[in-house]
Amino acid sequence: MALHTQLVDYHNPQQARELLDLLNAYAEDPTGGGTPLPEATRANLAPALAAFPGAFSVIAYHDEAPVGLINCFMGFSTFAAQPLVNLHDVVVLAGFRKQGIAQQMLKHVEALARERGCCKLTLEVLAHNHPARTAYERFGFQGYELDPELGSALFFQKKL
Repeated sequence: MALHTQLVDYHNPQQARELLDLLNAYAEDPTGGGTPLPEATRANLAPALAAFPGAFSVIAYHDEAPVGLINCFMGFSTFAAQPLVNLHDVVVLAGFRKQGIAQQMLKHVEALARERGCCKLTLEVLAHNHPARTAYERFGFQGYELDPELGSALFFQKKL
């Protein structure tokens, strides 16, 4: 298997299409909500990412076919006074899972984060998405808590 990863150029029409196709495959998967991306999202995502400071994406290619994607956003840790990278979307197409593709993309993202002086990588994962949790834990991610008596951090949202 010829596998390589590449930083996405959001202005490159082919890479923008590949990003959208991979993200749509994730959106249609039960772990991504089971619904395709809205047309407005498809039309606006690549230019919006290009304009958003701190956004970057990595695509994995298997024999030149796009098979994986990670969308990332720079953040900041006030406790460490250093930047961090949040992995917002992690996608591997169903037919290519359990082949080390996620690990390869995670290595690429970690290298970029280290180059940028980041103190950590963060992500969220569904509690019952055991294959993804296993992949993240294998890479060194772990649950987050400051004090065991207060328990682990939870992820909340409020849609606007």
